[in-house]
Amino acid sequence: MTPTLLTIPAKMLVGKRLTMSFINNRTPELWKSFMPLRNTISNVVGSNRYSLQIYPQNFLESFNPSNEFEKWAAVEVTSFSDVATGMETLTLPAGLYAVFYYKGNPANGDKVFKEIFTQWLPQSGYALDNRPHFEVLGEKYQNGSDDSEEEIWIPIT
Repeated sequence: MTPTLLTIPAKMLVGKRLTMSFINNRTPELWKSFMPLRNTISNVVGSNRYSLQIYPQNFLESFNPSNEFEKWAAVEVTSFSDVATGMETLTLPAGLYAVFYYKGNPANGDKVFKEIFTQWLPQSGYALDNRPHFEVLGEKYQNGSDDSEEEIWIPIT
């Protein structure tokens, strides 16, 4: 598993968020509340959706599946003017990311993340940065399909 290393500028995102843990995974609830409102968002950049996690400091280093984090369902926008009712804004900070391209059923993603954090990262010479982690769900993303494709973005230094 070899990622592409990319440095990105800050991005403006609009969406919805929920607090959850891996044991109390509320991802379906989050996306079900976001998707009906997605078309009310102004100034959208492209068609990609962002599934974004904001973990507390040292969350993954001292991993406990019951520890809570913030998860977002969002899209990128060119401006925060005219934010739709019920939506929130988030500025994704600029920085270096390891980008992994994943093809397969999203339900099997835990195996990919385990490989990233237990094999690739310790051998990479990089360390996790305390910025959001996210997945880009583009046009080839198909929830529940073995043919689904997505990008996994891991913040590194």
